[in-house]
Amino acid sequence: MGSIPNPGELTELTHPSFDEFQRQTSLMTSCTLLWKELSDHINSLEQNLMKQSETLKRKIEALDSETKASLDSLKKRELSIEDSVKIALSRVEFNTKAAMRTLGDDVEDNPDGEVDDGDGLLQHLKSTCLKMEAKEFWSFVIGKKKEIDLLREKIPAALSECIDPARFVMEAISEVFPVDKRGNEGGSDLAWACVLILESLIPVVVDPVIGKSRVLVTPSMKEQAKEIAETWKKSLEERGGIENVKTPDVHTFLQHLVTFGIVKKEDLEFYRKLVVASAWRKQMPKLAVSLGLGDQMPDMIEELISKGQQLDAVHFTYEVGLVDKFPPVPLLKSFLRDAKKAASSILDDPNNTGRAAQLAARKEQSALRAVIKCIEEYKLEAEFPPENLKKRLEQLEKTKTEKRKPVVVPANKRTRVNNGGPMPPAKAGRLTNAYVSSFPAPPPFVRSPSHTQYPTPVPGYPSPPPMYGSRSPPTNPYAYSPEAAPPPLAGSYPGAPMNYPAYGGYGNGLAPAYQQAYYR
Repeated sequence: MGSIPNPGELTELTHPSFDEFQRQTSLMTSCTLLWKELSDHINSLEQNLMKQSETLKRKIEALDSETKASLDSLKKRELSIEDSVKIALSRVEFNTKAAMRTLGDDVEDNPDGEVDDGDGLLQHLKSTCLKMEAKEFWSFVIGKKKEIDLLREKIPAALSECIDPARFVMEAISEVFPVDKRGNEGGSDLAWACVLILESLIPVVVDPVIGKSRVLVTPSMKEQAKEIAETWKKSLEERGGIENVKTPDVHTFLQHLVTFGIVKKEDLEFYRKLVVASAWRKQMPKLAVSLGLGDQMPDMIEELISKGQQLDAVHFTYEVGLVDKFPPVPLLKSFLRDAKKAASSILDDPNNTGRAAQLAARKEQSALRAVIKCIEEYKLEAEFPPENLKKRLEQLEKTKTEKRKPVVVPANKRTRVNNGGPMPPAKAGRLTNAYVSSFPAPPPFVRSPSHTQYPTPVPGYPSPPPMYGSRSPPTNPYAYSPEAAPPPLAGSYPGAPMNYPAYGGYGNGLAPAYQQAYYR
């Protein structure tokens, strides 16, 4: 057997190799890095959990606050119902008594509806409202379109005299909304009157206790308003859809929804299309917000910009406070650039050669006026000075005015000053129709296409310039000018002799009456 080594005895030590040392060092470094990575990951998870916890906590607090506010609002609405109903009933009772007094009054109203001032207009409106004479009210309003500002001021006070304002307004506008009952012979568009009356109804039906969040419209009237809205939607489909509907009709429909509080959440996309299609209407931004489209405003503004309606986009941005996201000045400049491009395309259009310059100038003028008005409305003079725009507008208007001035044909230099006799032309036979006559000039007439006596390039045979110094030169720009005539062609007739007989029997020495029809 081999001997067992004594632990106390010194044995030969085995020296570790350098490779083993490097392996151990690399292993320690890897463990350290892994530990640090895990530690950072755990810290990141903890921070994310804390952030999510804080966010959830804030959302719960906000939800609790909104729930509390909603419950308080519902409680307030519930408690206010009795007071609102009392106010409404007292108003109905008061208006009923006033209507009875009006019906029993022997004083005759002005049958023609002629009123001299605002007070007279208000009294006439109140009289029709008290009597619930919706048709007469409607006829009176549409007859006072020139006084629309005064109507906008007085109609709300008059509608407050109605026993049932909602029913009264529906009956008043029923002739043209939801469907125009006048047919093809309807005449002028009366949507302006519908919008005016619907807008005037809002302050009348608003709850006097809690405000605009509740309108005092009876359930039966609200159902009738919904039926009217559905009828309009069906008629829209029959007329070809949103693309073919008139903007005033769209405005009336949307105002009807807002006035009676019958906006449907499931129809928001439909409302959005209507608003974008009629975005140029001044009231559309406010109506869009009232319809509940505030959250969709950024997308709607981008859609308007993509369609080249930058000016409309500016109005929408100011309505919802998105000026920082959509700066107005770049939009206005882009709108002007597009207008100039459109004007240039009109000038290049071969189909508009006769009116191209006029149409192009009108296009640019319209864009300049709209931008200047927008700058003044939103106080953008510091960012976009309008002086250059105004100068350009004045330049276009001046050019248009100069084009309207009549062209004056200069007098014949060789016309004799006195009446001693005719002055012969400088060169005989220079003009094919040059002649000297002691008789008055013949009236112009339109040369027949079959007439071959005169050269083809010469236009319709007009009267030659008079040879008497006491007569004024022709001022019609279309009159024949001797300087514009070409040299005589072979075979043409020479100048008329001195004893040329009176043309057409005008030998009485009186100037012939020029017929304007020849110059058309």
